[in-house]
Amino acid sequence: MSFRDNLIHLRATRNMTQEQLAVMVGVSRQSVTKWESGRSYPEMDKLLTLCQIFDCTLDELVQGDLTTRESEPALAVPTTALAEDVIGYDEHWRAFAKRISLGVVACIAAVGASSVIDGMMGDGPTAVAFFGFVLLGLALIIPAGIGHAAFQKAHPYVANFYTDEERAAQKRRLGISLVAGIGIILLGFVISAFGDTFGDGAQIGAGFFLCVATGVGIIVYAGMMDSRLDIESYNISALEEVDEEEIASIVGAARATAVLDKVRRNKRTGLVCGIIMLVATAIALPLMFWATQCGDPFWSKFFWIPWMVGGLMCGIASTVSSAS
Repeated sequence: MSFRDNLIHLRATRNMTQEQLAVMVGVSRQSVTKWESGRSYPEMDKLLTLCQIFDCTLDELVQGDLTTRESEPALAVPTTALAEDVIGYDEHWRAFAKRISLGVVACIAAVGASSVIDGMMGDGPTAVAFFGFVLLGLALIIPAGIGHAAFQKAHPYVANFYTDEERAAQKRRLGISLVAGIGIILLGFVISAFGDTFGDGAQIGAGFFLCVATGVGIIVYAGMMDSRLDIESYNISALEEVDEEEIASIVGAARATAVLDKVRRNKRTGLVCGIIMLVATAIALPLMFWATQCGDPFWSKFFWIPWMVGGLMCGIASTVSSAS
């Protein structure tokens, strides 16, 4: 029995459309059509994914006879499956956004925590607190980034399942979150500027960085939650990890040229932004330690300005790249 016959029958046992199967495997519907017509053959990673979906071995799928397998109503895919997100895309993005935003909060709060401890216990515990918070932030950010990359590799193509109502609701939440985040950051500046009458320098610094960390965390989370609805951008980003020869089989020959152009443009933009943020970090970190050692009141509070400038420059680079 041929692979194509097995695939057609197994899909039928789950009451699954070609598009639903394509979403679960991470390819275009056209790819599934070609597999079932015998015009092309899936790569090994896609074959293994099919084995997981249909609970069979590779030998059974490729060389065996699975056409006698009975229908499995309990595992049937509802006709509305695409609207319900069959691959866990939304759940993944929520967890990803939460970990990244909490990691950012921890990294920024490191300075506030070390400021408080410095006034109470001296340099040794201060360094421990600072690097402890930074390590906590990295422990959240790095695994989240690795997990997201793995998810993109496993699902390089996701069909659009969000409704217009969901998009409108998210835009409202984004606006509220941006206002709240900016307001909390401004509160931090107020505390920094007028807090001398309410507490000592360590407490003022801690309050400032706590406000900044909270505000930035809210903005990062809201931005990432809004980005998850841009499935086209996700698909383009995910395809950066796919060989160019395979992109045509995922998106279809008609869209391959345009998609390849976007993928290459994204890679260039990512490289430029990476260089910008490396330069910003190379400036900000020495500035932070210098300000701490010298007791410079300005740069001890605003050493993060290079990162802000770098972020703005990355935004400009992304905008120029998108418009070109």
